[in-house]
Amino acid sequence: MPSVPALEFNDVSKQYRGFFRSQWVTALRNFSLRVEPGEIFGFLGPNGAGKTTAIHLAIGLMFSSSGRGEMLGHKFGHAPTRRRVGFLAENVALYHRPAEKLVRFYGALNGMRDPHLRRRTTEMLKEVELTEVAGRNVGKFSRGMLQRVGLAQALVNDPELLILDEPASALDPLGRLRVREILQRAREAGKTVFLSSHLLSEVEQICDRLAIVIKGRVARVGTVAELLEAQDRFVITAKGIDALMFEGTQQNGFMKITVPALSQRQTIEKIWLSGGEVVAVNPIRRTLEELFVELANQNGGGHIAQEDARGPK
Repeated sequence: MPSVPALEFNDVSKQYRGFFRSQWVTALRNFSLRVEPGEIFGFLGPNGAGKTTAIHLAIGLMFSSSGRGEMLGHKFGHAPTRRRVGFLAENVALYHRPAEKLVRFYGALNGMRDPHLRRRTTEMLKEVELTEVAGRNVGKFSRGMLQRVGLAQALVNDPELLILDEPASALDPLGRLRVREILQRAREAGKTVFLSSHLLSEVEQICDRLAIVIKGRVARVGTVAELLEAQDRFVITAKGIDALMFEGTQQNGFMKITVPALSQRQTIEKIWLSGGEVVAVNPIRRTLEELFVELANQNGGGHIAQEDARGPK
């Protein structure tokens, strides 16, 4: 029996009027995506591609124009389900009260009560390394400290699904390492993490799968390895061949020859005919940044579209 997805969008579209009411903005168009239980899923895209809109629809902060979606087996906006979710917004805005009382407040909103609430609050403040300042008003916290308090409130109710929008954007390298460790432990405990971030190196290190969103649609989805291995170019590693016969780089007696996919068979046969040996054939691995830029450029920058007064098409 197939598992119930942690998060699923089925042909979801969202339009709303722009600043000038004669224009419509299309934030999502026929958007479909499935996030499996127990994975860390990266959610990437240029500014204005529709990522925050998708997150707000899942949380129930707005409603779709068409299509449907489910979170933990219930339709988007199902209030009881939100108690099973931890959410951290991109722009952390918290009540100005002591950190400990603030985390307790958000835990109570999720139905938590003492002594469990008190214990979880203490554990989460320790987890994000804020125990020593638990009594300080968060209004006096730095941006990075606010980010850590926000993460603590997202974790306090021990959620099944974590939805995090730029969780490490204001953190220093040690803080980012700490966040990675927290999210990896969440995955080991069987929880699902839906992570939106512009820190591509962080996403590449931690995510099981990821999706790149361009102009309100999923342009590419898959594991990191699947997405970064370009299938149009290959590197052939060979030995025992005359360097003058091939264009490539030599190192320790081996030659690496980069060829288009269509030339792969021809080059291998040429190596054999020259008496050489093919050691390995591997697709070229791109960086996540290269793939991101390539997809954005292919789609005119990747930002959401504006339409005329006749409304969305």
